[in-house]
Amino acid sequence: MNTVWLYALISVALVSLISLIGLSLLSLAVDKLRRLLFLLVSLSAGVLMGDAFIHLLPELVADYGFDLSVSLSVLSGITVFFIVEKIVHWRHCHHQANGVHAHPFVVTNLVGDTVHNMVDGLVIGASYLVSVPVGVATTIAVALHEIPQEVSDFGVLIHGGFSKQKALWVNFLVALSSIVGVVAALLLGQYVGDITGFLLAFSAGAFIYIAAADLIPELHKEVRVSRSLGQLSLFILGIFVMMALLWLK
Repeated sequence: MNTVWLYALISVALVSLISLIGLSLLSLAVDKLRRLLFLLVSLSAGVLMGDAFIHLLPELVADYGFDLSVSLSVLSGITVFFIVEKIVHWRHCHHQANGVHAHPFVVTNLVGDTVHNMVDGLVIGASYLVSVPVGVATTIAVALHEIPQEVSDFGVLIHGGFSKQKALWVNFLVALSSIVGVVAALLLGQYVGDITGFLLAFSAGAFIYIAAADLIPELHKEVRVSRSLGQLSLFILGIFVMMALLWLK
């Protein structure tokens, strides 16, 4: 169990550090940044789908079978992330931004992002309760998803009136909320009987929702054939990355 805690805490610490990616983006041209995000979103969608269908669900079915409770647990993950995304996108604003006043939508975004990161930690912790290889695969999936997410959050904070330095550190502090999620998952797995199956199904539902409802619709905004083929290639590459991680078992 100590090994599981160590791996899980190191994983969320590394994922939290991704929030500091804004440091490397401050001098990046807008066109280059858009191309980078285009690549990352495509890869991330494939990785999340791959982790859900290649690692999480097969482990779940092998250990717990597949019945109505499993279906409801997967749907609970989808529902929770639907609510989180609603909070994050609830960004109505009626105030002009300046260096002192932050837009109300920034506060809403930070609340949603905090919940999002806590659930990410919960997902990582749940995956390590199954095995270290599944935990590593899920950490990679979360990390790849977090890169475009953190870039977006950084931009929201800047747009809302934060200075670049303040936006960077607030983003980092919010990212640390994933530690709360991973600790909660590990404690629940240790003290609450047979909750690992629920957490695993919940995680699979969360990943399916993020990929299908959040990332893939973004990819459909690109209609050029050459770039669409690039998206497809990276999506498939993400799935193959998850396939390759099966060799860790």
